[in-house]
Amino acid sequence: MNDLSGGSALSRQSILELVEAPDPLIAGYIDLDIQAQPNGFDVTVGEVMEYTSAGEMAESTRSLSSTSLLQWDASGNLELAPGPYLAVLNERISLPLHIMALMQPRSSLLRSGVTVHTAIWDAGYRGRSQVMLTVLNPHGFRLGRNARIGQLVFFNLDRQLVQGYQGQYQDEDLAPLEPKGGPLPGGLEPSRVVPGERYGR
Repeated sequence: MNDLSGGSALSRQSILELVEAPDPLIAGYIDLDIQAQPNGFDVTVGEVMEYTSAGEMAESTRSLSSTSLLQWDASGNLELAPGPYLAVLNERISLPLHIMALMQPRSSLLRSGVTVHTAIWDAGYRGRSQVMLTVLNPHGFRLGRNARIGQLVFFNLDRQLVQGYQGQYQDEDLAPLEPKGGPLPGGLEPSRVVPGERYGR
């Protein structure tokens, strides 16, 4: 991969090269050719949860809202009423110390009255992230399992960090599982797959 100045966004070619690295930038994807975009990488939804309690945040403490997992129907869909939901991505992200990421919702979501809210992906982060999916359309929204809901855009920092992300969400949702048979898409090995899913959710 060519050296780029700090602040530059990674191209499709650079992303694909990093996906093939020994510690891949992205794993657990569904279809690499479709998800790799000219200026980023489309991420897909593996789970959706509804909020069931209040949360809390103060100066030095925080308490996350509890959630309840929604079940996909026989066709692999969810009929979502208006409101906020917590979505878990299929993809495992592993950012090196010189790359950060931001995410934007897909335009097709926005055109249907649905959006995605995220925080920043700090350099050094590893995990299967959670994002907030909000249905603003008063008529609701039908969401299919493994649908592409947002695009991650990766940026080079002006210099490599000595220490990357060290927060409580490091390595989130990376429980091991032996595969149930057949190859694992997206370059995932058995040690990187979450229970219940062959492809890493």
